[in-house]
Amino acid sequence: MNDYDVIVLGTGAAGLTAAITAHEGGARVGVFEKAETVGGTSAWSGGQIWIPNNPHELAEGKEDSREKALTYLMSLSHGMIDPAMAEAYIDTGPEMINFLEARTPVEFYSIPDFPDYHPEFPGGMPEGGRTLECPTYPYGELGAWKDRVGTSPYYPDFTFTIGETTLGKPVPTPAPPEVKEQRRRNDERGMGLALIGRLLKGCLDRGIEPHTESRALELVIEDGAVAGVRFERPDGPFTVRAGQVILATGGFEWNKDMIRAFTRGPLTHPVSIKTNTGDGLKMAMRAGAMLGNMREAWWMPVIEVPTEINPMGRQLLTYERTMPGTLMVNRHGKRFTNEASNYNAFGAAFHEQDVSRFEYGNLPCWLIFNQDFYAKWPFVGGLPDSFGGDARPPQWIPSADTLEGLAERVGIDAEQLGKTVKTFNAYAEAGEDPDFRRGESANDLWWGDPAHRGSKRATLGPLGDGPYYAVEVKSGCLGTKGGPQTDTRARVLDVDGAAIPGLFAAGNVMASPMGMTYGGAGGTLGPGMVFGYLAGKTAGENVSAVRKAAEAV
Repeated sequence: MNDYDVIVLGTGAAGLTAAITAHEGGARVGVFEKAETVGGTSAWSGGQIWIPNNPHELAEGKEDSREKALTYLMSLSHGMIDPAMAEAYIDTGPEMINFLEARTPVEFYSIPDFPDYHPEFPGGMPEGGRTLECPTYPYGELGAWKDRVGTSPYYPDFTFTIGETTLGKPVPTPAPPEVKEQRRRNDERGMGLALIGRLLKGCLDRGIEPHTESRALELVIEDGAVAGVRFERPDGPFTVRAGQVILATGGFEWNKDMIRAFTRGPLTHPVSIKTNTGDGLKMAMRAGAMLGNMREAWWMPVIEVPTEINPMGRQLLTYERTMPGTLMVNRHGKRFTNEASNYNAFGAAFHEQDVSRFEYGNLPCWLIFNQDFYAKWPFVGGLPDSFGGDARPPQWIPSADTLEGLAERVGIDAEQLGKTVKTFNAYAEAGEDPDFRRGESANDLWWGDPAHRGSKRATLGPLGDGPYYAVEVKSGCLGTKGGPQTDTRARVLDVDGAAIPGLFAAGNVMASPMGMTYGGAGGTLGPGMVFGYLAGKTAGENVSAVRKAAEAV
């Protein structure tokens, strides 16, 4: 195994961005991946990135600025966002976009009108512009690597972009059948596969081929500085030397011991790749790293489904809870939050405790709907690009002809459920939700019924007649967002606040610069790629400085 100037651990969007950037800085780069396939959770994702003040939104005439973006992030901070890290993210995002589009096959476009997740906060963008995605990418361009990128169990048809679905547009414009067929013939892939395919091609064009099935176990530290990494493979352990190591290994959401030790509430149903077990976090801790943001995750409500529908046995709950004609209740039969709020903010509702009962007040909870709702908006088993039809809920979903019967079947307080539905229906008919303000945010209306876009009727509608159904909702996440603290150049800091020589972190392995919040669609991948870019840039500069010093001797 060769030695390198820079080792990158992980092949998600953060790691591949770091590898390309370090190479452009003159470094010999080695990329290592724990799994058999590359791409990490990034390849499973929608592939969108949230970059404020980006060149594409500005070209469309959107009014954004550095100051506006900073105001927005800090208004969501709750004291958890370091202003310097927020500034580094916002200042570097456009630079990263320009760099990748100029030097690699990566290209982006802005999703028209996609609002931020908290658009009414100061500096928010109700009119959108900050969310970007890639066009589909022909995987034949990857040669032998085209079948070595992980594919998502949540999006079995990956010939579309998120902007062509109900997740990306209130009124989606699906690709015409002939375009879909052409994409299949050309093996053109969208979403996270488009982003990872383009980044991977950027690496391959530079002679950087990832080493798969190579699990990093420990950093080699000599004289207080990073000097390499110890790995294990199916054929045995090995060590690779390098003076710069970039951790981009993902989170720790599949490590139950770490979840118990660090996160702020129940996290039972992660939806990321199962190799995210905290390897990078452990290596950083052994090296003396200061940790940050450890209690947080990119929260996501999740439902369990049979494995024949999804091999993971679970499915993300996204647009379904925003549509009119459904509501969510806890075991006491009470609503407890705005059902149409963004999924990350929604996760906080699962962490509220009933101190008298010493239990989480809103778990378990259920999504309640009827047959008419499901026929119009079927949501189990796939991501539709259009609505309507005569679908019926699958038989494994509990049902009853009356609300009382449904409550008894799943264990909800029947009397209170009846009262809750009566109140909710009255609110929906009046077009106001004084309890939880559903429908007041541009984000709520974006996700709702496209026939009523811009009106509260897009998300507020009464629960109609039976039969009724209840799907239990679990506390899940896209990944954790705590890890070693870094400075604004992505250098990992020790417990005294000094940079650990040669160690960097980016993506979900690092202490997220976003604190507890999620700025908008792509708010996970955006910071990961920005700090991957900063890590690669700084590592490349370090390599260049060492070479110049050696030449001067």
